[in-house]
Amino acid sequence: MTELDSQVDTVLAEMEAGNVPPIQALSTDGARALLRDLFVRDDQSFLPDEVSMQNLTIPGPKSEIPVRVYRPDGDSPFPALVYFHGGGWVVGGLNEYDDICAKLAARAGRVVVSVDYRMAPEHPFPAAVEDSYTAAEWVADHTDLLDVDPDRIAVGGDSAGGNLTAAVTLMARDRDGPAFEHQLLIYPAVDSLELHHHDSYDENGEGYFLEYAGMKWFYERYIADAADNRNEYAFPLLARDLSGLPPATVLTAGFDPLRDEGMAYAERLADAGVPVDHQHHERMIHGFVSLSEEVDTGDDAIDHLAAQLNS
Repeated sequence: MTELDSQVDTVLAEMEAGNVPPIQALSTDGARALLRDLFVRDDQSFLPDEVSMQNLTIPGPKSEIPVRVYRPDGDSPFPALVYFHGGGWVVGGLNEYDDICAKLAARAGRVVVSVDYRMAPEHPFPAAVEDSYTAAEWVADHTDLLDVDPDRIAVGGDSAGGNLTAAVTLMARDRDGPAFEHQLLIYPAVDSLELHHHDSYDENGEGYFLEYAGMKWFYERYIADAADNRNEYAFPLLARDLSGLPPATVLTAGFDPLRDEGMAYAERLADAGVPVDHQHHERMIHGFVSLSEEVDTGDDAIDHLAAQLNS
């Protein structure tokens, strides 16, 4: 039987000792504060010397969208990555994802544009998808402003951000939008809890940071209209056709409730003729890439993502 990675086990033990409550036990504001406490740094020690950072706002479908641009040293034009953060469409933001985005900018030599899309429950589906697509399209339309190569724009994200990444690539294909170079799907949430129940929900539903009850808590806030449980832009695994999408890098974790749906999406992409690099980390939990300072495999995964962007 596969054992949990010892460094991950230490992180989980520290959370338990610190009485970190599960998401589902908190209010929306409480959950947002918890994620800030866990992942936001008070200084800019996360920022490599070769990366600069700039905050911008861009036009959105309903209101302006804040974005954060991480720019590496080097000669322009740079390839780019539009990044959508995780957090169940309810929590998280630019500050919580500084570390991942800065490291990807440095290691991939890419301009990374992190998107602060509207979140539920104030703005349920499809607000996050609409903002994410608008931001990705804006990057493609403003390559001169960003010193970005128009032929080398990738999209990516983790968890809910992986969901948004998949939805954005579907939208771009269906709307004859930007031709994205690559998609990074980091333990993506791509299936509807109302329609399907995967074994990994039961096997990893408690005790591994993201819990099944927490997933339900997120989905209840994100999906306001029950009909959207069948919308492929809400849950891309429901899409009938996955052909014509960008090459994909998919990361899954063995102790993650979302393991099985991420693996199923990787298989369906491959079956549709999409080139797929699927990296399965059996001893990891959901969110391990955000633990790259504490968990060596998380840091190694960022190296792999950067290499795949430039392969």
